[in-house]
Parts: sequence; C-alpha cells; structure tokens
Amino acid sequence: MIIECINCSKKFTVNSDLIPSAGRTIQCGSCNHVWFFDPNNLISEIRKKPKVEKKTTITNLVSENNKPKTKPITNKNFSEKNYEITEYKSKSNFSFGKFLSYLLVFIISFIGLIIIIDTFNSQLYELFPNLEIMMFSFFETLKDIQLFIKDLF
Repeated sequence: MIIECINCSKKFTVNSDLIPSAGRTIQCGSCNHVWFFDPNNLISEIRKKPKVEKKTTITNLVSENNKPKTKPITNKNFSEKNYEITEYKSKSNFSFGKFLSYLLVFIISFIGLIIIIDTFNSQLYELFPNLEIMMFSFFETLKDIQLFIKDLF
C-alpha cells in the first residue's frame, strides 16, 4: 500500500497488514508529521476520482509566415503527479572504518594511561607496591616488541 503524507506529500510503501481496517496513527519518515490514516477514506477517494484524458493546445508557436500555429499535446495522466517512491533501508551501524576508529582511540587512550602512570610513578608506587614490578615488565615487553619490529625490516 502506498501512503502519502498529508503535510509534505511524500509517498511511502507500507505493508497493508500493519494498518487495520479501522485505521491507525502514522508518522511521516520525512517530516515527522503525525496523522490518523483511515484506509476506508482512501478507497472512497479513489472511487470518486475519475481518470480523464485531457488534451491541450499550444497556440503561441509562430511559423515562418508569422501566423500562429497550433500543436495538440496529449497526456494520459495529465492531472496526476508522478512521484518516486523511496524505500529507506537501514545500514549496518558497524563498519570497518568505525572499527579502525575505535582501535585508534583505544591505542591513544592506552598510551595516555601509560604516560600518566610513568609521570606519577613515585606517588603510585607508594600506593600500589606491586605496580613497580608490573610497569618494569611492561616496559621490557615494549622494548622486546620494538626490537622484534626492527628485526623484521
């Protein structure tokens, strides 16, 4: 079923099973306007609206002799507007770019934490005596990783 917003005239495709015969309140996905949609009124409006083929002529065309020239134009659905129906599909919220962003933020935060711990190491070592051994082991591990990367290249 195609529903047209009464505020912005945007058309949407809606599953007809979601709308009971008594109608329901609908919110436009484009302008967020809320209205009550009654499918019975829609059917009666369609029956009232006849489809008429209209013919119009253009009389302002001028020929070589400066005499008006008429040209008939026919449109089968001249009174109806042509709309493109847009279906909105939700995209995945998690992508590879977001993963890299989160990884970069995690690495920067971790390095910042290490710098803070190294800056205030004497005060923190008094509060947490085992922290000195852990930090020494951590720095030695970082040095080993650095040497390993240098050996690769």
